[in-house]
Amino acid sequence: MASLPGLGPIGIWSNKLQTDDPDDLGRLRDAAAELEELGYAALWIGGSPSLAHAAHLLAATNHITVGTSILSIWQHQAADVTRQRAALDPADRERLLLGLGVSHARFAAQYNRPYSAMQDYLTALDTAPEPVPADRRVLAAIGPKMLRLAGDRAAGAIPYLVTPEFTAQARTALGDQPFLGPEMKAVLDTDEARARTTARDYLTNYLTLPNYTNNLQRVGYTEDDITGGGSNRLVDALVACGDAEQVRTRIEEFQKAGADHVAVQIVLPPGQSYPELLRQYRELAQALPL
Repeated sequence: MASLPGLGPIGIWSNKLQTDDPDDLGRLRDAAAELEELGYAALWIGGSPSLAHAAHLLAATNHITVGTSILSIWQHQAADVTRQRAALDPADRERLLLGLGVSHARFAAQYNRPYSAMQDYLTALDTAPEPVPADRRVLAAIGPKMLRLAGDRAAGAIPYLVTPEFTAQARTALGDQPFLGPEMKAVLDTDEARARTTARDYLTNYLTLPNYTNNLQRVGYTEDDITGGGSNRLVDALVACGDAEQVRTRIEEFQKAGADHVAVQIVLPPGQSYPELLRQYRELAQALPL
């Protein structure tokens, strides 16, 4: 499986790239078009999106890749996904990357044997009347077995809540060829204490989920690092805080560790607006080699 051709090095990850409110669609489409114009390589839709959410972004853009990050295999049946993908315009279908994940037991009542469930789901995608090719799907893999599956039966992996150190280990586990596109959080704020507070507030819920905390412990963090919203050491490793140049430096650390692509998620303090998110992505674009 070769790494994904034509996909540039830096994309955007945001759960604000989806909406179910018809009144918000115009704003979302305008934002997608602007982000494409800025030169980002991909729009990764957070928050367990459906293919309907991806279709809105595909309709608003011309060439940027649109990815689901991460479509829960418990919430979306493989048969439905293949039908929805087949209904897309062929050119849009080629711009879509199906990012799949097993989510967390807390969010899925049917959560059971996640590795086997993902294997079965991929088989269903392979054997559907309109299959989803392996090179148009990626897995939210962080555990060793799931990483191997991502390299064997998908184009590669899109790990979430990870560090450059994990990325180097994931590259070794995957081998040289499969795609590796980690998500990376950033707080554009040069006040260190305030930036850490913003980062810690955002991380708190994630650091109660065993899939993530187990992975962080595998790469050397302790229970003391994880509790209470995260130690400074852990927060600083998971979130790039500072100005746009400092964020660029962290992206380069991921790339040196073996990432083919980095999906940057800008984290805002509570109460800050959608226009502020766009403003910061504009600011970041000026500092990045897009």
